[in-house]
Amino acid sequence: TVAEDLDSPWGLAPLPDGDLLVSSRDEGTILRVDGRTGKKTELGEVPGVSAAGEGGLLGIALSPDYASDHMVYAYFTSASDNRVVRMLLDEERPAGEQLGAPDTIFRGIPKGFVHNGGRIAFGPDRMLYVGTGESGEEGLSQDEDSTGGKILRLTPEGEPAPGNPSPDSPVYSSGHRNVQGLAWDGKQRLFAAEFGQDTWDELNAIKPGGNYGWPEAEGRSGDSGFQDPIAQWTTDEASPSGIAYAEGSIWMAGLGGERLWRIPLKGTEASADPQSFLEGDHGRLRTVVAAGGDRLWLVTSETDGRGSPRDGDDRILELRVS
Repeated sequence: TVAEDLDSPWGLAPLPDGDLLVSSRDEGTILRVDGRTGKKTELGEVPGVSAAGEGGLLGIALSPDYASDHMVYAYFTSASDNRVVRMLLDEERPAGEQLGAPDTIFRGIPKGFVHNGGRIAFGPDRMLYVGTGESGEEGLSQDEDSTGGKILRLTPEGEPAPGNPSPDSPVYSSGHRNVQGLAWDGKQRLFAAEFGQDTWDELNAIKPGGNYGWPEAEGRSGDSGFQDPIAQWTTDEASPSGIAYAEGSIWMAGLGGERLWRIPLKGTEASADPQSFLEGDHGRLRTVVAAGGDRLWLVTSETDGRGSPRDGDDRILELRVS
């Protein structure tokens, strides 16, 4: 256990010095957690967060140039939409006042009581990838003019990234229900996890311009117009959230399934059946982040209104994997 007594933790971003930033979905705050002692320091509250249902302050990520620009990116639900902002982290200021005013770099992502997406990550290409949900309106996933139910690829300034499938469009892939996990393997290939409805949750290998089928397809369909997932689970086994790559496998956190899944890879296919670990040991699992080598950080999610919190929840755990 690295830290405990966290309130509705959602996003996790490792700092260069070994400390961790963690966002609180419901409080709209970002904490700094000392990676050695677990001491928690509030950096500040992100203004404009409107937390309700599955919305609030969600994913966070550090700028690829963090060492020089000290920028922290965040995805959150506002009163009118989901959006991505960036903020200066000034460690010279007093605790609680270290976050600068948010600069909105991308706005207008559909919001809802459910399916707000929220995971953001900078890829090996230094572009910002954004997982969105269809906000409960299934048709948005196949709507080319909507950013709902998509993976977006943006420049650090929030513009459509060069080389996107459609020029001047931020959309990288479509046909998603609610993207919750983003990770790259050792050869810079992108994978994403998402919630199914009643039947199948998915882990997908993401191709530029790929259509992943929702709402026409849930799980493997065999339809040549859609990309089939590389692995699928019943919704009570998974309800997948964050994913990370380590030791040749994708590691996937399960909310409803209350377990950590390992999906060993050969290229962009699963090389063996997924295996589950920690089943029921720590409750709902929200976020998993590679910590270097054979280590992972894992964030629990028992205080999000859908769990059964125990003393010390929620927690950040450190694991060794193989």
